[in-house]
Amino acid sequence: MSDAFVVCSMLSFSWPDDTPVFDRLSFSLPGGRTGLVAPNGAGKSTLLKLIAGELRPAAGNVSVDGLLGYLPQDLPLTGELSVAEVLGVAGALRALEAIESGDTDEKHFTAIGTDWDIEERTRAQLARLGLGEVELDRRLDTLSGGQVVSLGLAAQLLKRPDVLLLDEPTNNLDLDARRKLYEVLDDWTGCLLVVSHDRALLDRMDRIAELDAGELRFHGGNFTDYEQAVQAAREVAEKNIRNAEQEVKREKREMQQARERAARRAGNANRNLGNAGLPKIFAGTMKRNAQESAAKADGTHAARLSSAKAKLDQAERSLREDQKIALELPQTAVPAGRTLFLGERLKVRDLFTGEGVDLAIRGPERIALTGANGSGKSTLLRIVHGESEPDSGEVRRVDGRIAYLSQRLDLLDPDRTVAENFAAFAPGMPPAQRMNTLARFLFRGARVQLPVGVLSGGERLRATLACILFAEPAPQLLLLDEPTNNLDLVSAGQLESALNAYEGAFVVVSHDERFLAAVGIERWLRLEHGSLRETGAAVQAD
Repeated sequence: MSDAFVVCSMLSFSWPDDTPVFDRLSFSLPGGRTGLVAPNGAGKSTLLKLIAGELRPAAGNVSVDGLLGYLPQDLPLTGELSVAEVLGVAGALRALEAIESGDTDEKHFTAIGTDWDIEERTRAQLARLGLGEVELDRRLDTLSGGQVVSLGLAAQLLKRPDVLLLDEPTNNLDLDARRKLYEVLDDWTGCLLVVSHDRALLDRMDRIAELDAGELRFHGGNFTDYEQAVQAAREVAEKNIRNAEQEVKREKREMQQARERAARRAGNANRNLGNAGLPKIFAGTMKRNAQESAAKADGTHAARLSSAKAKLDQAERSLREDQKIALELPQTAVPAGRTLFLGERLKVRDLFTGEGVDLAIRGPERIALTGANGSGKSTLLRIVHGESEPDSGEVRRVDGRIAYLSQRLDLLDPDRTVAENFAAFAPGMPPAQRMNTLARFLFRGARVQLPVGVLSGGERLRATLACILFAEPAPQLLLLDEPTNNLDLVSAGQLESALNAYEGAFVVVSHDERFLAAVGIERWLRLEHGSLRETGAAVQAD
């Protein structure tokens, strides 16, 4: 008897333009918590949709043992729905209310079934996910994006599924909501498959499934264990490449030396035969034998060289492409104490109230701006940038040296190529230097001539970072609004590398605790109830 909850057999799927995504993919998924990782565009969400039955494979089949729950990345919900309707309990609650008022129509009992505790169970589930104050008749369009995600998860959990599929469940969640989700999933006893770039969540998994080139490979342990295994495999692959390169050089050298020896022997033999005065037919036979022997030896060396090259090719294929960004950005340096932004008594509608918000950014500070969804974090960033102005208050900012990286990554012209966009931001840089700089952002060869509009999320992030960080003049203050949302783990790591090379100040809005720790946050600010205050650390932030 198999303990697999999900079995995919010879699964094939292509997009309508015949671009293949999976070709005869087979795997089984046991109970416990599994994190699914892969670069953007590798097919993670597509695989979840195939398992959930939202997409049909071209070949092969999917079987699920038990009831399935599925939370997609983009919830197909309309704002007119009530919380109870989204949770799927509206009918049962209406039936309960009717029975309590004395209506004993059979349809009410049918609607309830065995769920007589549905209201208590629903409220308990909402409370577990931080939605205890949300009324069941509240309209969806009055909730924040993070609350809608938590509500969608609550709807799936109320089904009591055996198999639960979650696609980027922590997107748009503040830190408090994330922690509540972590606690809920820590208690999960069925089969859980999570697509996520949230490393704190992935470190709570029992295993990691890596989707690469249409194949799924499982690694026991959490994401940290997986990273260590990947690094160990890389070190082995690098050693194998060095050994294979030495073998190729040795075989080339020995083949050349063998050819030179054969040439010398042939030359000596010709002279000796001439001096010996042997008949021509006998001399010709000896010459042919020598040539055949040399050709045989050359063939042997050629085969050995071919084998060595094959080993090198195999070793190089097993080495994962190094996708790290290595930068030096001295032009972004800011002297300690220089004021980059000063805002006093800033007021905006009902967001910043009372005495208003005061914010000073000086020197190369690394600031995390935290707060619950809807508290005004993005609004404050736009004021710092100059994109918006407060209703009242005083503002002073360093002109031309502030760059804003919004959630939408819409700074670049989508119709122009990567190279053209970069040239517009750094017109004084020589063309050859521009190409070298883009290569450091992993845009090489034909990739620099791609329109920005066709790039993946990670590629667009790298292109935007290149343009921002090497702009003329270079920015002294960066503003980043949820920069890791919808980024794969490789792209998030590239962002961390770029920020750690940056020598100016930055303010980042993020709910990703691992990311904030990796970029060396020095100052924590929290927007709450219309005011801005300093907090000691991330644990106090949300």
